Amino acid sequence: MEIIQAVRGTRDILPEEVGIWQQVEAKAREILGRASYQEIRTPIFELTELFARGIGSATDVVGKEMYSFSTRGEQEVSLRPENTAGVVRAYIQHGLQAAGDVQRLWYCGPMFRYERPQAGRQRQFHQLGLELIGSRDPRADAEVIALAWDLLQAVGAENLTLLLNSIGDPQDRLAYRQALVDYFTPFREELDPDSQDRLTRNPLRILDSKDPRTREIADRAPKLLQHLSSDSQAFFEQVQAQLQSLGIPYELDPYLVRGLDYYTHTAFEIVSPDLGAQSTVCGGGRYDGLVAELGGPSTPAVGWAMGMERLVLLLQKKQGRVASAPVQVYVISRGAKAEAQSLQIAQSLRQAGFHTELDLSGSAFGKQFKRASRSGAIWAVTLGDAEAVAGEVQLKHLPTGEQQTLLQADLANYLGSQLER
Repeated sequence: MEIIQAVRGTRDILPEEVGIWQQVEAKAREILGRASYQEIRTPIFELTELFARGIGSATDVVGKEMYSFSTRGEQEVSLRPENTAGVVRAYIQHGLQAAGDVQRLWYCGPMFRYERPQAGRQRQFHQLGLELIGSRDPRADAEVIALAWDLLQAVGAENLTLLLNSIGDPQDRLAYRQALVDYFTPFREELDPDSQDRLTRNPLRILDSKDPRTREIADRAPKLLQHLSSDSQAFFEQVQAQLQSLGIPYELDPYLVRGLDYYTHTAFEIVSPDLGAQSTVCGGGRYDGLVAELGGPSTPAVGWAMGMERLVLLLQKKQGRVASAPVQVYVISRGAKAEAQSLQIAQSLRQAGFHTELDLSGSAFGKQFKRASRSGAIWAVTLGDAEAVAGEVQLKHLPTGEQQTLLQADLANYLGSQLER
């Protein structure tokens, strides 16, 4: 019979890799929790209209990359390609704005886009992200960037660069959009096919092209910073001043525009050359119009998303796998009465806080002791039928080979005293 494989563009996260994921998630929970961010969990599919209105129908994400389908009730729904729109939908639906305070939210979970699979980019991928909703203060932009920077430093990511740009307000971008159309139109036939399509739909995305000839043409295109209003320029200068005060290094990148329609003002990415072509580890920015676009009151917001697969790849290059919690006690048994008691002993040790593994093989004592040694355990707890009848166990300290007999009732307390020593 043919073996069923995982669907192309998805991958299993095996136990030997999960340790790094858990390390990042735990550190995120710690760092973001200290900054008063609360976790939110939204559905992995939403009404397609949410993404068409929120992300923009002219974007590649909505036009080419979403997994969309009709439900039995004939609703058009899509697997989420990103989570900002879903978080904002939840913010509006549940009246979180009624508190009148800034809402600080974070999330972690799977997203879905139909793209060509490659290292660090899958069709099911995972993002860890945050949203700060309700503040127009430039300090909010600096805060979210600082938290991303702190998290990446805390998990051990190295060789990172923060790229920064401003894409202004909608009026700035409208003027810039026309300047790009005017500039690129004479070069239309020299652009790659995607960029030719973007010329009428979303010309700012041409600046993201990786095609060599398009890149050469784009390098001479008008710069967005030259089309900012005085207010937008002043806002961007304040964001930079805040980052400088925090000692966070950055580089200005006039071609950084981000791919989704809802962004305004600050746009940023944190990149690493160690990842090759897919170098972005974290990306985000300000999106002051999205809450109103989705039916809520006019509300400013800023946030970011971090690609978990790419971050894990980066950390694996440095530290390899993260070891799982070490086994402390290995329980060995042989015989009907002994095996009946062994699970009770293992469970009592687990409930007392010991990392305990129970041998279920029923094989000879010698083979079970070999597995105990391979497990890295400190102690082997052994019982045969004679010990089971007497209510005892044999306790062996595996590093030294010292062995003694203990009552089962005294085992947990004795091991606890040994750990304290």
